Order: sequence, then structure tokens, then C-alpha cells
Amino acid sequence: MNHMQAHMPATAASAALNTITYAVGQSALGAILVARSPIGVCAILIGSDANALDLDLADRFPGKVLLEDEPGLRDDLAAIARFIETPSAGLDLPLDMRHGTPFQQRVWEALRTIPCGATTTYTALARRLGMPDGARAVATACAANAIALGIPCHRMLRADGSLSGYRWGIERKRALLEREAAI
Repeated sequence: MNHMQAHMPATAASAALNTITYAVGQSALGAILVARSPIGVCAILIGSDANALDLDLADRFPGKVLLEDEPGLRDDLAAIARFIETPSAGLDLPLDMRHGTPFQQRVWEALRTIPCGATTTYTALARRLGMPDGARAVATACAANAIALGIPCHRMLRADGSLSGYRWGIERKRALLEREAAI
């Protein structure tokens, strides 16, 4: 607890913990929205329409106070756009992955170990998690991921090695994988 928090009334402190700041920018993949809780980045959403991204964020975090803060998140937006253009730059942002079930969090942690330029299958990841018949559950956890790129679900393939659905669009998935393969 920093000095300022020590003197904040309890309601102000709880309001701060209940607040998510966000900003929308542009990237080579279209509109991007980054959102931060007091712990770290809790959402990176990708789409064609900024308003749709705003609605998606509100749906994912009901009951939270959402405050637009482009100046405060400008560096995060720049880091995400840079990662999309140059995946070898890495995406070193603190993540807040608390907004998922314990199983989803296990899948998301495992996804974060897949190196840039590599891919794996839903089946292989399920086996790695000790669930040989869990490919569908792994795919469902990927679909629930709100932190695109930070939790790299785009690196997941079908058992036959083909591209499968991607929350942000199959063409975006293909573009990300092509950029990463070029490293």
C-alpha cells in the first residue's frame, strides 16, 4: 500500500480496485483496445470497430467502472502495435489473468510458454496439462481469453495442423502466424 492509499477512504480504495482503464488505438490488424486493472493488462481486444470493442469490454467486465484513459495507456497501445508489426520485439506487459476459471488460467499460463514463431495443437496442450481427452476444453479456454497477443491463443492449431477459429478472426490469426514465422 503506497502512501496515498493509506489515507484514502475505504470507498475510494475499493472504487480504485473496481476500476479498469482502457484506450483504443489502431494497428496493422485493425482497432485494438487495451485495458488495465490495478494489477496489469486485463484485456487486449482486436476488431474492426472501436464501438464494438467498447461493448465487448463492458460485457467481459460487468460491474467494473470503465474509464477511458488514452494518455495513460499510450505506451501500452504502442507496445501492442509494435508487437503486431515486429513479433520479435516481444510483448512485455504485466498481465492480470484473474478473470477466468482456475482451468482457464492453467491453459493461459501454458499458452504463454509457447515461443514466438512456434505453434502447438489443442490436443498437445491438453496432454501437457494432463488431460489427454481435453482438446475441446482447451479450445474453449482459448475462446474465453480476453488478452489477445499477451496470451497467444493464435499459436494454437487443429490436430491436423490447420488453422481453426480465432476469436479475433481467422485472417488476423493467419497474419500473426505469418509475421511470427518470418522471424
